[in-house]
Amino acid sequence: MNPKIHTTEIKVRYAETDNMGIVYYANYLVWFEVGRTEYILSEGLDYADIEKEGLFMAVIEAHCVYKAPARYGETVVVHTWPSDIKNSSLKFNYKVTRKKDGVLLAEGFTTHVLIDKDVKPRKIPEKIRALLT
Repeated sequence: MNPKIHTTEIKVRYAETDNMGIVYYANYLVWFEVGRTEYILSEGLDYADIEKEGLFMAVIEAHCVYKAPARYGETVVVHTWPSDIKNSSLKFNYKVTRKKDGVLLAEGFTTHVLIDKDVKPRKIPEKIRALLT
């Protein structure tokens, strides 16, 4: 079964670039978070709703491979989808492309563990699991 892929468009802001007008590498991780948040919202959930239940999605691993530069003023598309959903952990995958020509700019993933306020791993609730699978 193919996973649902959510797309989020982001216009590159000047503050996200270096003095050459190229996006600074750490901003891709910020875009991953935007994509992940928008994916969850598109499924009818909000991080705030998860946190109201005393649960948090802690990032335990982040990986990004850079393929081509994004530049100030361009629009990028963050493609986001979950995978490897286990008892208390899951992975989100990302591809960032340039909107005007579809060129792959970066790809990567983040791995998350669902934890409580005491930083103890918790089982992913069935209602959340159902939205991600």
